[in-house]
Amino acid sequence: MELELHQLDLRYESLRRRVPEREKRLLASLAQHGQQTPIVVVGASAERVVVDGYKRVRALRQLRSDVVLATAWDLDEADALVLERLMRVGDGDGPLEQGWLLGELEARFGLSQDELARRFDKSVSWVSRRLSLVKELPEQIQERVRQGELVPHAAMKYLVPLARANRKACIQLVASLGKRKPSSRQMGALYAAWLSGNTKSRELLLSDPWLFLRAQEEGRRAQKDEKPPAQVLLSDLGALGAISRRACQRLRQGLWSRVLPPEREEIVRCVAQAHVDADCLFDLFDKELRDARPEPALGHS
Repeated sequence: MELELHQLDLRYESLRRRVPEREKRLLASLAQHGQQTPIVVVGASAERVVVDGYKRVRALRQLRSDVVLATAWDLDEADALVLERLMRVGDGDGPLEQGWLLGELEARFGLSQDELARRFDKSVSWVSRRLSLVKELPEQIQERVRQGELVPHAAMKYLVPLARANRKACIQLVASLGKRKPSSRQMGALYAAWLSGNTKSRELLLSDPWLFLRAQEEGRRAQKDEKPPAQVLLSDLGALGAISRRACQRLRQGLWSRVLPPEREEIVRCVAQAHVDADCLFDLFDKELRDARPEPALGHS
């Protein structure tokens, strides 16, 4: 059936996080091919409650569409939300999104943790842990996750324990990040630095986390550049040997017979240049080795 967009009740839209990359791909697909999959609604009143299809609705609004294709489930809202979640097992929902849904079902429909565990075929402990996550992570940070500005894995692994230890510091850190999206690795580095830091270093970290990350990256790059001379040379020689062995193996497997004549001319030129480069390298090594030999003692050959 077709519904007008103003007939839709999106009360559960906040239970799902946004992924900007997916939304862009969906927008492009709808613009080119139109809506292929209906959204899911429940309720028989003039205003239908959406339980699946929030991204499609947002995209259709951007495309100035007035109507949306929909299918209605003959279920009450709680059962529809549970069913939709169970059908979406492969969509990458994490513990935080699961916690949002469980919290909504608990608050709106008065379902106990035992009842939630039964409906999702999980343990009460599974339900309790996810509800705790939602309660422990500050709401303004959860909103950043919903909007796709924070990686859910990073929020779970680093911001939840930081909020447990110091809620104010957690809120300040995320605020100082601004609208830029840190990776999980960067969030891990910030959390580790906060744990190991003193009062002064923590203040600096919380005031400008991006400055800390830049300094850390520059330090890592400097360490990488300061390898011992022997290690640098051994690394180059190891790469040279690996490339040579790989090329030999491909030639033994008959790669040359599959090369087109115009391509063979280019390969012959490259082989000649590689010959010159390798001869230069080996001549230089021979010279260095001769110069490095100790001088013979007087009176001895």
